[in-house]
Amino acid sequence: MSTTLWRDMKRERWAYIFLPLPILHFVIFRLYPVLHSIYLSFVNFNIWGNTWVGLGNFEQIFHDELFWKSLANTAYFTLLSVPLSLVIAFSLSVLIFPLGDKSSSFFKAAYYLPNVASAAVLSLVWLWLFEPRFGLLNYLLSLVGIARIYWLGDVSVAMNSLVLMTLAAGHGYSVILITAAMGGIPPSLYEAARLDGATRWQQFWRITLPLLKPITLYLLVIDTIASFQIFTSIYIMTRGGPAHATMTVVYMIYETAFDFFTYGLASAQAMVLFVVILIIAAIQYRFFGSDVEY
Repeated sequence: MSTTLWRDMKRERWAYIFLPLPILHFVIFRLYPVLHSIYLSFVNFNIWGNTWVGLGNFEQIFHDELFWKSLANTAYFTLLSVPLSLVIAFSLSVLIFPLGDKSSSFFKAAYYLPNVASAAVLSLVWLWLFEPRFGLLNYLLSLVGIARIYWLGDVSVAMNSLVLMTLAAGHGYSVILITAAMGGIPPSLYEAARLDGATRWQQFWRITLPLLKPITLYLLVIDTIASFQIFTSIYIMTRGGPAHATMTVVYMIYETAFDFFTYGLASAQAMVLFVVILIIAAIQYRFFGSDVEY
Protein backbone atom coordinates (compact mmCIF):
# COMPACT_ATOMS: atom_id res chain seq x y z
CA MET A 1 0.00 0.00 0.00
CA SER A 2 1.46 3.34 -1.06
CA THR A 3 2.23 6.04 1.47
CA THR A 4 -0.22 8.45 -0.18
CA LEU A 5 -3.10 5.95 -0.04
CA TRP A 6 -2.38 5.14 3.61
CA ARG A 7 -2.29 8.86 4.43
CA ASP A 8 -5.62 9.42 2.70
CA MET A 9 -7.26 6.51 4.54
CA LYS A 10 -5.89 7.77 7.85
CA ARG A 11 -7.24 11.26 7.17
CA GLU A 12 -10.70 9.91 6.29
CA ARG A 13 -10.76 7.23 9.01
CA TRP A 14 -13.95 8.61 10.56
CA ALA A 15 -15.77 8.11 7.27
CA TYR A 16 -14.74 4.44 7.21
CA ILE A 17 -15.91 4.05 10.81
CA PHE A 18 -19.42 5.29 9.99
CA LEU A 19 -19.75 3.53 6.61
CA PRO A 20 -20.64 0.01 7.88
CA LEU A 21 -23.92 1.15 9.49
CA PRO A 22 -25.60 2.53 6.31
CA ILE A 23 -24.22 -0.39 4.31
CA LEU A 24 -25.68 -2.84 6.83
CA HIS A 25 -29.00 -0.97 6.75
CA PHE A 26 -29.06 -1.16 2.93
CA VAL A 27 -28.28 -4.88 2.91
CA ILE A 28 -30.85 -5.83 5.58
CA PHE A 29 -33.74 -3.55 4.67
CA ARG A 30 -33.23 -3.06 0.91
CA LEU A 31 -31.11 -5.70 -0.79
CA TYR A 32 -32.21 -8.76 1.20
CA PRO A 33 -35.99 -8.14 0.81
CA VAL A 34 -35.57 -7.72 -2.95
CA LEU A 35 -33.51 -10.90 -3.32
CA HIS A 36 -35.87 -12.81 -1.05
CA SER A 37 -38.88 -11.62 -3.09
CA ILE A 38 -37.22 -12.90 -6.25
CA TYR A 39 -36.73 -16.27 -4.54
CA LEU A 40 -40.34 -16.34 -3.28
CA SER A 41 -41.66 -15.73 -6.79
CA PHE A 42 -40.42 -19.21 -7.75
CA VAL A 43 -41.84 -21.10 -4.76
CA ASN A 44 -45.15 -21.94 -3.14
CA PHE A 45 -44.71 -20.32 0.25
CA ASN A 46 -45.59 -22.26 3.37
CA ILE A 47 -44.63 -21.51 6.95
CA TRP A 48 -43.47 -25.13 7.38
CA GLY A 49 -41.39 -25.08 4.20
CA ASN A 50 -41.43 -23.75 0.68
CA THR A 51 -42.16 -25.86 -2.39
CA TRP A 52 -40.27 -25.04 -5.57
CA VAL A 53 -42.71 -24.43 -8.44
CA GLY A 54 -40.37 -22.74 -10.92
CA LEU A 55 -42.36 -20.57 -13.33
CA GLY A 56 -45.68 -21.86 -12.02
CA ASN A 57 -46.56 -18.59 -10.27
CA PHE A 58 -45.83 -16.59 -13.42
CA GLU A 59 -47.91 -18.98 -15.51
CA GLN A 60 -50.81 -18.49 -13.10
CA ILE A 61 -50.43 -14.72 -13.41
CA PHE A 62 -50.57 -14.75 -17.20
CA HIS A 63 -53.79 -16.77 -17.08
CA ASP A 64 -55.37 -14.52 -14.46
CA GLU A 65 -57.88 -12.13 -16.06
CA LEU A 66 -58.10 -10.05 -12.89
CA PHE A 67 -54.36 -9.37 -12.97
CA TRP A 68 -54.59 -8.11 -16.55
CA LYS A 69 -57.58 -5.98 -15.59
CA SER A 70 -55.64 -4.49 -12.69
CA LEU A 71 -52.72 -3.78 -15.01
CA ALA A 72 -55.07 -2.10 -17.50
CA ASN A 73 -56.61 -0.01 -14.69
CA THR A 74 -53.17 1.05 -13.51
CA ALA A 75 -52.11 1.96 -17.05
CA TYR A 76 -55.32 3.96 -17.54
CA PHE A 77 -54.74 5.85 -14.29
CA THR A 78 -51.14 6.58 -15.31
CA LEU A 79 -51.98 7.69 -18.85
CA LEU A 80 -54.53 10.18 -17.49
CA SER A 81 -52.81 11.48 -14.39
CA VAL A 82 -49.16 11.80 -15.42
CA PRO A 83 -49.49 13.94 -18.59
CA LEU A 84 -52.16 16.16 -17.04
CA SER A 85 -50.08 16.57 -13.87
CA LEU A 86 -47.10 17.69 -15.94
CA VAL A 87 -49.22 20.16 -17.90
CA ILE A 88 -50.65 21.62 -14.67
CA ALA A 89 -47.19 21.79 -13.05
CA PHE A 90 -45.69 23.58 -16.06
CA SER A 91 -48.62 26.01 -16.22
CA LEU A 92 -48.30 26.85 -12.53
CA SER A 93 -44.53 27.24 -12.82
CA VAL A 94 -44.83 29.66 -15.73
CA LEU A 95 -47.27 31.76 -13.70
CA ILE A 96 -45.24 31.64 -10.46
CA PHE A 97 -41.73 32.14 -11.83
CA PRO A 98 -42.03 35.83 -12.87
CA LEU A 99 -43.34 36.84 -9.43
CA GLY A 100 -41.15 38.37 -6.76
CA ASP A 101 -39.22 36.22 -4.31
CA LYS A 102 -41.77 36.50 -1.50
CA SER A 103 -44.78 35.88 -3.72
CA SER A 104 -43.21 32.94 -5.54
CA SER A 105 -42.07 31.40 -2.25
CA PHE A 106 -45.59 31.72 -0.86
CA PHE A 107 -47.21 30.00 -3.83
CA LYS A 108 -44.58 27.25 -3.99
CA ALA A 109 -45.07 26.56 -0.29
CA ALA A 110 -48.85 26.56 -0.72
CA TYR A 111 -48.74 24.05 -3.57
CA TYR A 112 -46.17 21.90 -1.76
CA LEU A 113 -48.27 21.73 1.43
CA PRO A 114 -50.38 18.72 0.30
CA ASN A 115 -47.15 16.75 -0.21
CA VAL A 116 -46.37 17.21 3.48
CA ALA A 117 -49.74 15.81 4.56
CA SER A 118 -50.15 12.07 4.88
CA ALA A 119 -51.61 10.31 1.84
CA ALA A 120 -54.00 8.53 4.21
CA VAL A 121 -55.28 11.86 5.59
CA LEU A 122 -55.78 13.26 2.07
CA SER A 123 -57.65 10.11 1.08
CA LEU A 124 -59.98 10.45 4.07
CA VAL A 125 -60.66 14.10 3.20
CA TRP A 126 -61.48 13.23 -0.39
CA LEU A 127 -63.60 10.31 0.77
CA TRP A 128 -65.90 12.85 2.42
CA LEU A 129 -65.77 15.16 -0.60
CA PHE A 130 -66.89 12.24 -2.79
CA GLU A 131 -69.65 11.16 -0.37
CA PRO A 132 -72.77 10.86 -2.59
CA ARG A 133 -75.38 12.23 -0.15
CA PHE A 134 -73.59 14.87 1.92
CA GLY A 135 -70.33 15.42 0.03
CA LEU A 136 -69.19 18.87 -1.03
CA LEU A 137 -68.81 18.00 -4.71
CA ASN A 138 -72.38 16.78 -5.13
CA TYR A 139 -73.63 19.78 -3.16
CA LEU A 140 -71.87 22.15 -5.56
CA LEU A 141 -73.25 20.23 -8.53
CA SER A 142 -76.77 20.44 -7.08
CA LEU A 143 -76.50 24.24 -7.10
CA VAL A 144 -76.34 24.19 -10.90
CA GLY A 145 -78.96 21.46 -11.29
CA ILE A 146 -76.68 18.50 -11.97
CA ALA A 147 -77.87 15.16 -10.60
CA ARG A 148 -76.04 13.34 -7.84
CA ILE A 149 -72.93 11.45 -8.94
CA TYR A 150 -71.74 8.30 -7.19
CA TRP A 151 -68.08 9.20 -7.49
CA LEU A 152 -66.67 6.02 -6.01
CA GLY A 153 -69.68 3.74 -6.52
CA ASP A 154 -70.11 4.02 -10.29
CA VAL A 155 -67.96 1.69 -12.39
CA SER A 156 -67.57 4.29 -15.14
CA VAL A 157 -66.68 7.14 -12.77
CA ALA A 158 -64.65 5.62 -9.92
CA MET A 159 -61.20 5.58 -11.55
CA ASN A 160 -61.73 9.04 -13.03
CA SER A 161 -62.56 10.27 -9.53
CA LEU A 162 -59.20 9.01 -8.28
CA VAL A 163 -57.52 10.79 -11.19
CA LEU A 164 -59.36 13.98 -10.22
CA MET A 165 -58.12 13.63 -6.64
CA THR A 166 -54.55 13.14 -7.87
CA LEU A 167 -54.70 16.21 -10.10
CA ALA A 168 -56.14 18.38 -7.32
CA ALA A 169 -53.90 17.12 -4.52
CA GLY A 170 -51.05 19.51 -5.27
CA HIS A 171 -48.07 19.69 -7.62
CA GLY A 172 -45.63 21.40 -5.30
CA TYR A 173 -42.76 18.96 -5.82
CA SER A 174 -42.88 19.37 -9.60
CA VAL A 175 -43.41 23.14 -9.38
CA ILE A 176 -40.34 23.58 -7.17
CA LEU A 177 -38.14 21.55 -9.51
CA ILE A 178 -39.43 23.25 -12.66
CA THR A 179 -39.11 26.81 -11.29
CA ALA A 180 -35.60 26.00 -10.05
CA ALA A 181 -34.68 24.76 -13.53
CA MET A 182 -36.24 27.86 -15.11
CA GLY A 183 -34.02 29.99 -12.90
CA GLY A 184 -30.98 28.39 -14.51
CA ILE A 185 -31.89 29.54 -18.03
CA PRO A 186 -29.72 32.54 -19.05
CA PRO A 187 -31.85 35.72 -19.35
CA SER A 188 -29.80 36.71 -22.40
CA LEU A 189 -31.59 34.04 -24.42
CA TYR A 190 -34.96 35.69 -23.75
CA GLU A 191 -33.54 39.15 -24.48
CA ALA A 192 -32.24 37.98 -27.82
CA ALA A 193 -35.59 36.34 -28.61
CA ARG A 194 -37.48 39.55 -27.77
CA LEU A 195 -35.17 41.54 -30.03
CA ASP A 196 -36.02 39.10 -32.82
CA GLY A 197 -39.73 39.73 -32.21
CA ALA A 198 -40.56 36.42 -30.50
CA THR A 199 -43.83 36.32 -28.57
CA ARG A 200 -44.12 34.92 -25.05
CA TRP A 201 -45.51 31.67 -26.43
CA GLN A 202 -42.66 31.38 -28.93
CA GLN A 203 -40.14 32.05 -26.15
CA PHE A 204 -41.68 29.30 -24.02
CA TRP A 205 -41.90 26.83 -26.92
CA ARG A 206 -38.48 27.54 -28.42
CA ILE A 207 -36.39 28.32 -25.32
CA THR A 208 -37.98 27.33 -22.04
CA LEU A 209 -39.43 23.95 -22.97
CA PRO A 210 -36.32 22.57 -24.78
CA LEU A 211 -34.01 23.67 -21.95
CA LEU A 212 -36.32 22.05 -19.39
CA LYS A 213 -36.22 18.70 -21.15
CA PRO A 214 -33.97 17.02 -18.53
CA ILE A 215 -36.27 17.93 -15.63
CA THR A 216 -39.30 17.03 -17.75
CA LEU A 217 -37.87 13.57 -18.41
CA TYR A 218 -37.08 13.14 -14.72
CA LEU A 219 -40.60 14.10 -13.64
CA LEU A 220 -42.14 11.92 -16.35
CA VAL A 221 -40.25 8.83 -15.19
CA ILE A 222 -40.74 9.47 -11.46
CA ASP A 223 -44.45 10.28 -11.81
CA THR A 224 -45.01 7.20 -13.97
CA ILE A 225 -43.36 4.96 -11.39
CA ALA A 226 -45.39 6.57 -8.59
CA SER A 227 -48.64 6.16 -10.55
CA PHE A 228 -47.99 2.47 -11.15
CA GLN A 229 -47.47 2.08 -7.40
CA ILE A 230 -50.71 3.78 -6.32
CA PHE A 231 -52.03 2.03 -3.22
CA THR A 232 -53.05 4.23 -0.27
CA SER A 233 -56.05 5.91 -1.89
CA ILE A 234 -57.25 2.58 -3.31
CA TYR A 235 -56.97 0.87 0.08
CA ILE A 236 -58.79 3.61 2.00
CA MET A 237 -61.38 4.73 -0.53
CA THR A 238 -62.43 1.86 -2.82
CA ARG A 239 -60.67 -1.43 -1.93
CA GLY A 240 -60.49 -2.08 -5.67
CA GLY A 241 -64.22 -1.67 -6.25
CA PRO A 242 -66.77 -1.28 -7.56
CA ALA A 243 -66.61 -4.51 -9.59
CA HIS A 244 -62.79 -4.26 -9.67
CA ALA A 245 -63.03 -0.95 -11.54
CA THR A 246 -60.26 0.55 -9.39
CA MET A 247 -58.25 -2.62 -8.78
CA THR A 248 -54.60 -1.72 -9.36
CA VAL A 249 -51.57 -3.99 -9.49
CA VAL A 250 -50.10 -2.92 -6.15
CA TYR A 251 -53.42 -3.32 -4.36
CA MET A 252 -53.81 -6.75 -5.94
CA ILE A 253 -50.33 -7.68 -4.70
CA TYR A 254 -51.33 -6.56 -1.21
CA GLU A 255 -54.58 -8.54 -1.39
CA THR A 256 -52.84 -11.65 -2.71
CA ALA A 257 -50.21 -11.55 0.04
CA PHE A 258 -52.10 -10.41 3.12
CA ASP A 259 -55.69 -11.53 2.42
CA PHE A 260 -55.00 -14.87 0.73
CA PHE A 261 -51.48 -15.44 2.19
CA THR A 262 -50.09 -16.62 -1.15
CA TYR A 263 -46.78 -14.84 -0.78
CA GLY A 264 -45.11 -16.65 -3.66
CA LEU A 265 -47.77 -15.53 -6.13
CA ALA A 266 -47.68 -11.99 -4.72
CA SER A 267 -43.90 -11.88 -5.17
CA ALA A 268 -44.29 -13.05 -8.76
CA GLN A 269 -46.85 -10.28 -9.36
CA ALA A 270 -44.37 -7.77 -7.92
CA MET A 271 -41.66 -9.06 -10.26
CA VAL A 272 -43.98 -8.65 -13.25
CA LEU A 273 -44.80 -5.11 -12.14
CA PHE A 274 -41.08 -4.36 -11.81
CA VAL A 275 -40.43 -5.57 -15.36
CA VAL A 276 -43.36 -3.52 -16.72
CA ILE A 277 -42.12 -0.34 -15.00
CA LEU A 278 -38.56 -1.03 -16.18
CA ILE A 279 -39.71 -1.41 -19.79
CA ILE A 280 -41.80 1.76 -19.65
CA ALA A 281 -38.91 3.73 -18.12
CA ALA A 282 -36.56 2.43 -20.82
CA ILE A 283 -39.03 3.48 -23.54
CA GLN A 284 -39.34 6.93 -21.98
CA TYR A 285 -35.57 7.35 -21.89
CA ARG A 286 -35.32 6.07 -25.46
CA PHE A 287 -37.86 8.48 -26.96
CA PHE A 288 -37.59 11.50 -24.67
CA GLY A 289 -34.00 11.34 -23.46
CA SER A 290 -32.09 10.86 -26.70
CA ASP A 291 -30.76 14.43 -26.71
CA VAL A 292 -30.70 15.02 -22.96
CA GLU A 293 -27.31 15.56 -21.38
CA TYR A 294 -26.76 13.68 -18.11
